[in-house]
Amino acid sequence: MKVALIQHPYCGNKAETIRKTVEMIEKTSAELVVLQELHQNEYFCQSEDTRFFDYAEDYQNDIAFWAKISAQENIVLVTSLFEKRTDGIYHNTAYVFDHGMLAGKYRKMHIPDDPGYYEKFYFTPGDTGFEPIDTSVGRLGVLVCWDQWYPEAARIMALKGAEILIYPTAIGYLECPKERHDTLCEKENTPREKQKMLDAWMGIQRGHAIANGLPVVTVNRVGSEKDPSGMREGIRFWGNSFVFGAQGEYLAQAGNEEEILEVEVDIHAGKEIRKIWPFLRDRRIDAYACIQKRFCDD
Repeated sequence: MKVALIQHPYCGNKAETIRKTVEMIEKTSAELVVLQELHQNEYFCQSEDTRFFDYAEDYQNDIAFWAKISAQENIVLVTSLFEKRTDGIYHNTAYVFDHGMLAGKYRKMHIPDDPGYYEKFYFTPGDTGFEPIDTSVGRLGVLVCWDQWYPEAARIMALKGAEILIYPTAIGYLECPKERHDTLCEKENTPREKQKMLDAWMGIQRGHAIANGLPVVTVNRVGSEKDPSGMREGIRFWGNSFVFGAQGEYLAQAGNEEEILEVEVDIHAGKEIRKIWPFLRDRRIDAYACIQKRFCDD
């Protein structure tokens, strides 16, 4: 099937950003379209500010809107929305629409709390578990951003029958202040360190493809976004949305600018690959109890 990865910057406000997203969706002929993490707004988690909770107030209207776009464009659409469950409980949630119908949702399970990525302030850890979502194009293993560093999440999706792994993402480089020295920021922003971070990000997800015999689709935002608190300069999101095949083979990669990345993906390729690389067969499930502990120090 043809998959489209929609990679673009924040356009200054929600209305313009949504307009840009829809415009890009209308240009593709893909059956499955995947949007980046929290694609309606700026990446507001750079600081801790209660005013950003207001972004979740319209999430029911957001669901209806993207369902309409899915129907109009006759596509399966993977979105990433700020969900308000009740006052004080919010989730970073991927909603999947199948030709206008809500096929399912996934609430982000792993929540980071790092400089510039203060997501624990905003998001309650997900409680939907790692459950694939059945659609007309296949069974989708949808995860979100920080989940991509955890092989356990990818493995469970595979064990539950996912045919493809999908990661809406927002990741980039912290920008260093020009008017003063920030030793840590400058150390982490050398060309060598930037390349190491990018390689690690792609490498861990390529490993998920190989270990599970599944294609991996990851969509990242681009552009520079200021830290609204002024405590830091902001983040330059590095783009580089990509697709790996079920044997870890490179299929496509975007650059660091706005782009629609279209690629043909064979979600059935893993069936043959698993016959010659039967990793799931040879798992020693009798010896993995320690994985359920925080650290195996007993």
